Amino acid sequence: MGRIGATMPSFCLNRIRPLVRIRSPIVQSKNDSDCGRSQEEKEEEKNNNSGNVEKDVKPASVVIGRKIMIVVDSSPEAKNAIQWALTHTVQSQDLVILLYVTKTSNPGDESIKEMTPRVSQFLSCMKIMCQQKRPEVQIEVAVAEGKEKGPAIVKEAKKQGVGLLVLGQKKKRSTTWRLLMMWAAGNNKVTAAGGVVEYCIQNASCMAIAVRRKSKKLGGYLITTKRHKDFWLLA
Repeated sequence: MGRIGATMPSFCLNRIRPLVRIRSPIVQSKNDSDCGRSQEEKEEEKNNNSGNVEKDVKPASVVIGRKIMIVVDSSPEAKNAIQWALTHTVQSQDLVILLYVTKTSNPGDESIKEMTPRVSQFLSCMKIMCQQKRPEVQIEVAVAEGKEKGPAIVKEAKKQGVGLLVLGQKKKRSTTWRLLMMWAAGNNKVTAAGGVVEYCIQNASCMAIAVRRKSKKLGGYLITTKRHKDFWLLA
């Protein structure tokens, strides 16, 4: 016979289970709970619920695209750059800025004042042309002044915070012509570096692309960037 107060084996403790009866909660129907409330209380609860639903609804996210600046003038090279940009790189959520560069006006220079309406009309026509081709894209115009075109373009692109700069490029001249231009320029770093387009490619804070139409026979474009030179894009 064992001692009184001796410890019970562990397997016996594991077999002991408390017998507890749990009653299921009484579900009160919505109709019964509404019986004791007035019509005003019901309306107030309905308004509160509708307000909570409106708070839970989040506004749709707005997709913000890039700022793309295209340098424009009356040359066919600039028109080719616009054509390429609108066809190959501009997306519907992007903002396109058409930039026209003029020389710094001197006080009392009447020729600059007379040119301003023509520039405004030209930019308006270019904007309409772009909107007709890509009506879903937002188009803006800008005018920059500077003694030298290259630095003026780079400065305006940085000021506008653009992500891509597109310029039209003329057909390259012979080596003899380039050496002659470098000699005539003397200490002019912009011309000595290869012209306005080359200056913008090397000095722009954003990515700059020079676009040149290859030929009517072969088609496509020649693309020049800081890392690629005369890359042929067939399109």
